[in-house]
Amino acid sequence: MSAFKPVLTQHIYQQDCHTLPFYQSVGGYTALEKVLTMDPEDVIDVVKNSNLRGRGGAGFPAGIKWGFLPKDMVKPTYLINNADESEPGTFKDRLLINKAPHQMLEGMLIAAYAIRCNLAFIYIRGEFYKEAEVLEKVLSEAYAANLLGKNILGSKYDLDVIVHRGAGAYICGEETALIESLEGKRGCPRLKPPFPALEGYLKCPTIVNNVETLSNLPHIINRGAEWFRSIGPEKGPGPKLYCVSGCVNSPGVFEEPMGTSLKKLIYENAGGIKNDNQLKAVLPGGSSSAILTAEEAVTLNMDFDSLMDAKTMLGSAGIIVMDDTVNMVQACLNIARFYAHESCGQCTPCREGTTWLVKMLTRMVQGGGKAGDIKMLYEITDNIGGLIDFSKGSFGKTICPFGEAVAWPIRSFVEKFESEFINYIPQQETVA
Repeated sequence: MSAFKPVLTQHIYQQDCHTLPFYQSVGGYTALEKVLTMDPEDVIDVVKNSNLRGRGGAGFPAGIKWGFLPKDMVKPTYLINNADESEPGTFKDRLLINKAPHQMLEGMLIAAYAIRCNLAFIYIRGEFYKEAEVLEKVLSEAYAANLLGKNILGSKYDLDVIVHRGAGAYICGEETALIESLEGKRGCPRLKPPFPALEGYLKCPTIVNNVETLSNLPHIINRGAEWFRSIGPEKGPGPKLYCVSGCVNSPGVFEEPMGTSLKKLIYENAGGIKNDNQLKAVLPGGSSSAILTAEEAVTLNMDFDSLMDAKTMLGSAGIIVMDDTVNMVQACLNIARFYAHESCGQCTPCREGTTWLVKMLTRMVQGGGKAGDIKMLYEITDNIGGLIDFSKGSFGKTICPFGEAVAWPIRSFVEKFESEFINYIPQQETVA
């Protein structure tokens, strides 16, 4: 197999790479021209055959998701590009918006055509002010070139795209909370079913895809599903953007084949551990993934199934590296504070449980640890996110996966670094 060459980030270091003239000079929108001559069902089949899995965190196959739309659609169908990149440790979508926005937009056009959508939205994180401005300019360029609007490229296909800025709520990364927010309501997740493909925006069929997912589509159309499947593992192929941050010499976004080893990403792509310290732990999929010890991390590949087998997850591939100077109890508290702040408050386990976790961990780091604290941390995380049994699926106890997102990492911190938590319990408290 030949050496891998970047696909999504191939041109990001070139001048004016974000502009329409540049994108067209490197073959941009040729995939759209091809798609506009195809039947929408054939486009869906190509994406299904590629086995493109969602890059936003859930990893659900995009083509299958599109196939859930009702065949006898009377109501309009909507496409939402989820650019609400709020997972700590994740910044890949931001890079694509700044450096390759037309690639993403062409992906949106392909997806919208495939699902017979005439109005699409880009729901962008509220803090991404600069990126929202970039997208408005990109849309203006596209409208002026007849790549958006009426009768696109003479095809009789119409599509309008609207940029909608969120208000900085982590929970709106969850697709039904995002839809609620887009409708002008508080961003609280919906009970499912019905799923958005049947009843989403304005109670109409809706597809929500991530920035990176959509950015893959032009390349799949131009190069074929077989090419895409030739990159990485069979069950989750393709190029992948990995974000590496924390205690490394060269943090950044690195494009590699799906399934690249975590060891390579840390020690080669990101330049190894800062100050020649020792690797201690890694969160492989952002702060909502279960933590890995150093011994585990250097043996694993970064793909959906490998990490699931290791009882964690790829998620958004936001790799947070911790060295041997990191206090794991204080790091755990930091994560707990984030989730307590970002809980929408709709479900009692999240609303109350996250607050209790912060109170307990704060008391521990302030010297007030008690003998039953570790057992209580297990109990609280069980009450929020359920028992972790990856062989049987999720056992969450909340409307959306936010419960697991807080329970799994905190529980894994306690399981794998229990001795550090014990150190915060006064010795006399540990005597039976």
